[in-house]
Amino acid sequence: MSEPSKIGPCKSDASGMDEFGYAQTLDRSIGKFASFAAGVSYISILTGVFQLFYFGFSTAGPAYAWSWPIVFVGQLMVALCFAELAGRYPVAGSVYNWAKRLSTGTWAWLAGWLLLLSSIMALGSVALALQITLPQIWSGFQLVGDGTGPYDFAVNGVILATIMIGISTLINAFGVKLMTMINSVGVFVELVAAVLLIAALIWHSVRGPEVLLDTAGFGEEHPLGFFGVFLIAAMASGYVMYGFDTASSLGEETKDPKRTAPRAILRAVTASFLLGGLLLLGGILAAPDLSDPKLGAADGGLQYIVLSVLGGPFGKAFLACIVVAVVVCTLAVHAAAIRMMFAMARDNNLPFSRQLGKVHPTRKTPTVAAIVIGVVAVIPLIVNISQPAIFTILSSISIVLIYLSYLLVTVPMLRRRFLKKWPLKDDGSEPGFSLGKWGLPVNILAVLWGGAMTLNLVWPRPEIYSSVPPFEWYLQWGGVMFVAAVIIGGTLLYRLRIRHRTGVLAEHAAAVTTPPDPALVAAPNS
Repeated sequence: MSEPSKIGPCKSDASGMDEFGYAQTLDRSIGKFASFAAGVSYISILTGVFQLFYFGFSTAGPAYAWSWPIVFVGQLMVALCFAELAGRYPVAGSVYNWAKRLSTGTWAWLAGWLLLLSSIMALGSVALALQITLPQIWSGFQLVGDGTGPYDFAVNGVILATIMIGISTLINAFGVKLMTMINSVGVFVELVAAVLLIAALIWHSVRGPEVLLDTAGFGEEHPLGFFGVFLIAAMASGYVMYGFDTASSLGEETKDPKRTAPRAILRAVTASFLLGGLLLLGGILAAPDLSDPKLGAADGGLQYIVLSVLGGPFGKAFLACIVVAVVVCTLAVHAAAIRMMFAMARDNNLPFSRQLGKVHPTRKTPTVAAIVIGVVAVIPLIVNISQPAIFTILSSISIVLIYLSYLLVTVPMLRRRFLKKWPLKDDGSEPGFSLGKWGLPVNILAVLWGGAMTLNLVWPRPEIYSSVPPFEWYLQWGGVMFVAAVIIGGTLLYRLRIRHRTGVLAEHAAAVTTPPDPALVAAPNS
């Protein structure tokens, strides 16, 4: 694949985008807090922790909370590698553009392809979180049945999620200023609510932290004992702590991105770990009865603990803050998916690239990409509308694709370190963040962690992929088959068709003083 940064001598512009071979077509208006908020809202502790607490608790009991710090340490290694890359390449579609500069065209295209698909699936699974919270605030939000029917929960969740995705599409299509304003306010509410909720739960503690050392009989029938069920429950934590690269993917719209983006990535993942871990701890310590089956039910979970401990008005007020968190998380996931689609389309690396890469002249946002992603995100919801385990299935597949796309960056980065080709030296630019001598061990740990977690998540366990009737083999192996299909199908699509026309579209190429290399700029009718 061609690297835009190698286009001939460019006229310097104030945006700095000519350094990467692109014209500045997006609106550079995001400040430090908004950049931090983008990473925090994608991770969204109030969304993720509350959405899958029931799954982790029902699988491994209170001791499942130990998966939280383990996942944090692993993801911190990845975040540190990403911060180093963001300090040099704060460009839209971060993972795709990083892989493009570290590896081959096929590798880079797959990184973008997998992250794009995972973001679209994550958009649907995040919006589904409304079903876990809204009906507990007011029964009127259960639009289908009374919630006790076999498909009431899934069908109602799809309806609420579709409405949410529609709203997100309108906001993201209108412009980044509106999106980041709503996002920043929402993140502020989420952070304040998280702190207050942690304090309230710890104040109402009825047991000590030693409960986290008690396996409570979980795993007794599993071949690997508690370790076996703990690996399954780790999905609940792995689902939350990703998406921190969003701060860099919005780099083209961020002020002083080479310094802002790396710090936003690290602050987002660290703040989410601290607040999310304390929420888990507070909820487990304050739960009136750890043997209550509602703690491990999709319509109960951590929301049920909050309502039980804090009572009606106060409990529902906190649940309303969770809804705010789900809304801004949906906006952030949608925004990240838009930037990935735009980045790949700008390089003529997607079907209908010229249309998907269009930027609205007034709003300066990829409006077509926003609408297409919103429509496509609803498809997996409709396909799974009669599947009661829709939450865990969509969540697990989306994070498998995320972890794979991250590996497509950390692996070639590690290879370059061994070849002494990273970090770059004397390239004329000053990096905004560097790991220095810690780069190699951190990168090794990031690769080992990513590989182990990907294998753990994609393993065809019935507890994740076929946890409720009908117990069919194709449901249990659905995750493996889907991941294999998108990798093989995507590779064939790129190798047989797309790679022959790849190159920066003329309307997105940086201004040049000499004729551009025709291999780097697509012809008008390509």
